[in-house]
Order: sequence, then structure tokens, then C-alpha cells
Amino acid sequence: MDETVAEYIRRTVLKIPRDEIKMLLQKWGFLSEAQLQTLNFHQIKDNISQEVVQLCEENSADIKQAAVLDIIYNHAYQNKRMWHVYQMKKSGEDLEYFDITDFKKAFKGRLRSALKNVTITFKEYEDNAIWIRVAWGTPNKKPNQYKPSYVVYHSQTPYVFISTSVLKSTLPLLCQALMVASNYHDIREMELRSHSLNSLKDIVFKRYSQNFQTHSPKPVKGGNVEPEKDIRIVEENKSEKERIHRLNQEVFGSGPLPKLEFAQYRLETMFKSDPKMDVLDKKEPFRCLVKFSSPHLLESLKSLAPAGMADAPLSPLLTCIPHKARNYFKIREKKGLFPEGFVSP
Repeated sequence: MDETVAEYIRRTVLKIPRDEIKMLLQKWGFLSEAQLQTLNFHQIKDNISQEVVQLCEENSADIKQAAVLDIIYNHAYQNKRMWHVYQMKKSGEDLEYFDITDFKKAFKGRLRSALKNVTITFKEYEDNAIWIRVAWGTPNKKPNQYKPSYVVYHSQTPYVFISTSVLKSTLPLLCQALMVASNYHDIREMELRSHSLNSLKDIVFKRYSQNFQTHSPKPVKGGNVEPEKDIRIVEENKSEKERIHRLNQEVFGSGPLPKLEFAQYRLETMFKSDPKMDVLDKKEPFRCLVKFSSPHLLESLKSLAPAGMADAPLSPLLTCIPHKARNYFKIREKKGLFPEGFVSP
């Protein structure tokens, strides 16, 4: 077994939490159950990784097996990466039969026609997701296995989720290969990014809407009975709290929300002043960047009005995030009839 492959496998094992190593090695399937039984998973991870490498040497592992292990690790810990959403388009509306073998062949052929030194690995999952790992090289250098790109493509959908390599120049090649392999004619990046891959899928596949309601749910008969209230206690602003709750339900629903960590708004508008004052010599646009950050942004926004930190309803610029499937916005001036207003494209 090549030394670079051995070192890559060792480093991959070291990234896995010790309690999860056995489970991920079983998912990998490269080592037999008898070989796994010889491993002591209670020792320090460095020793575990060395023993795993020795077993891989017995099985003559190559970079293909090492790359599959890397995909399994990133699938298990996908929230460690930043995912960007891309949407592809066809010139016609005809739905074609999807063949995974043809897809792989076309994808490899397109990439390798442009770049010889590249490692391409596929792994299919039960939810029709195809995970693709691409390690990039140069005409004179072998692929760098430590800086690959990851692609998650759901067949029969126009959406692709990409976690890019630090080598930005490889992105156009990746997009071209995806279009050729999936028989699409155009691809563009949506203004939607997150560490939570499943939440991005919920947004673009509209899965979150199953949990949304536009009215307050009726209490179930025979459900929990509220404790008797002390008539001496007067609840202040009861009607206002009920109004905020109703508006929150209409906008956010009662179910779990997709997990996004931030929303960014870039303001590009002109400074308004009396022409006679001549405040500005040049008509330069006023630029400003506002970024909202939270471990769970949508849940945080949902809690603002009930906590008294914002008026209800919230601005549509904040509540439209999951419906417009974007968390990057540019706010420009309306031109024509309403010169003083702003719009978000």
C-alpha cells in the first residue's frame, strides 16, 4: 500500500470520534468483521489509527478505498462543511430516464478530458443522493487528497449541493461536468448557503412546508388539561400576546424550521438630499452590509416578537428567507414609479 494512502487513512480515522470509529469502519465495509474484532477501540485514537492502517495494508488498500472512507466520514459529519446550492435548468420540459452508470461515465469523461490528474469517487445513498468526491491535481502534480470538492446530487431534481475546494478555479470544471452528466444546459448558484445540508434540502425541496400552518392548531380532545388559573392574577397584554402568537404561526408555522446560521443583506442605494444643497459632488451609491448570525437563525427570528425585542409581524425581508430559498440579498432602489423605495431581487 502506498505511503500517501496509508497516511490519508490514518488521518481520516483520527478525525472520527473514538466512540464512532467502529460504526464508520463497518459502514466502509473494506475490513472484514473478523479484522474489526481484532481492533481495540478503547485505546487512544493514535494507536487505533495505526492498527487500522496495518489491516488496510493486509487488504492492499488504494486511494479509491481511502476516498470512500472520506465520503462516509463527511456524510456522517456533513455539518462541518459549508454547502452552496446550485440550480440547473433544461431547455425543454421532458423528463428523461436517469441511469447512474451513464451519469458516472459522463461525469468522469468530462472532467478527465479537461484534467488528467483527478481522483473521482462516487457513493450512492438510500435517499437517491449521489455523493461525489473530487480531488484535484494539475498537469504536473498528483491530486491533492486533502483539499477535495464534495458534490451531493439527487437524481431527477435540478438541485446540486456543493462544498467547494479551496481551489476556486476548479468550480467551472465541476459545474460543466454536472451539466453534461445530468443532461442540463445551464447551472447557476442560488443565494443560499448553510452548514446544515439537510436544512438546505428541506428548503429547496419544500419539505419544511409540511410542518407549516397558517392558523393556530385546534386543541385535541382529551389532551392535556390546563391547570386552573388563579382569578386574582391578571395577565397583562393578553390580546397583544395572542396577536403575536397568531402572526408567528402564520409566518413561521408550528413545526421545526430549517437550520440556517446567517442571513446577509447588501444595501446599494443613492443618498437622498436637496439638489440645491449639493451635498454630494458625485452620485455614488451608498453601500452597507448587514449580517444576522445565530446558531439557528430562523428560530431566533421567530422568538423576537414574543420576547418583546421586535414588532410583529417582522419585516418580509426576514421572514421570506425559506420561501425565497435564499439567505443572501441585495437591496436596491426601485426605479421608475417609486424612486424612494427599495426592493430585494
